[in-house]
Amino acid sequence: MDIIIAYTGACTIGLILGLMGGGGSILTVPLLVYALALDPVIATAYSLFIVGLTSAFGSIQNYFKDNLSVKAALFIALPSLITVYITRKYIVPAIPDVLINTPGFVLSKDTFIMSLFAIIMLLAAFSMLAKKAENKEIKKVNYLYILPYIIVIGLLTGVVGAGGGFLIIPLLVFLGGLPMKKAVGTSLLVITINSLTGFTGDLQNIAVDWVFLLSFSFFSIFGIFLGVYLNRFVNEAHLKKGFGVFILIMACFILSKELLGF
Repeated sequence: MDIIIAYTGACTIGLILGLMGGGGSILTVPLLVYALALDPVIATAYSLFIVGLTSAFGSIQNYFKDNLSVKAALFIALPSLITVYITRKYIVPAIPDVLINTPGFVLSKDTFIMSLFAIIMLLAAFSMLAKKAENKEIKKVNYLYILPYIIVIGLLTGVVGAGGGFLIIPLLVFLGGLPMKKAVGTSLLVITINSLTGFTGDLQNIAVDWVFLLSFSFFSIFGIFLGVYLNRFVNEAHLKKGFGVFILIMACFILSKELLGF
């Protein structure tokens, strides 16, 4: 039953990435942690590989459909990938197993990672559900103005093992002026670069089950081909709203699981 859940979830991860250009890790980490009982640190590392490899195939598809801005992708990915690598290789292993230990409250490393993951998702959901005007043309943006935001994306991507699509898409839409569907395709290339770079930082810190990881990724890749195909039939406004609602629901689920024990 666990195998069926795992591979069904893998297909769904790819489908979400293909449709939304992000959100795959939002399902991957909870699936690995709650359904397959993996340690959150291992789960976040595996998530980076699964989502990164799957997004690479989605990036290629979107490139040939003219739904990918390579310049915008590199603009975001290059500054953040260094932060992602350093975070996975040095910062995450240095986080103590217990951060807070008082008579009334204990905060473990695992709970901290999953709760931070959920909080970031909440913020991203609110940003996508907010009624903001979208610019249809790419506008010039002061690089120094958004560079700190890009670095923060790299740091958070490294800590929570998320590809960062739910942070990258608002940046591409609201600050980069990309239409939603082009932002979706572009985010997949950023996710590919950031996620696979972050995973290399884990290789010396964890033992990797390559058979499981590659088989899981295979089903996820199948899902992304389907997602990219279906993307052409989805209304941009509905896609944006659906993306926000989805990550809002997942964020509430994770917080209730970690903090309330439901």
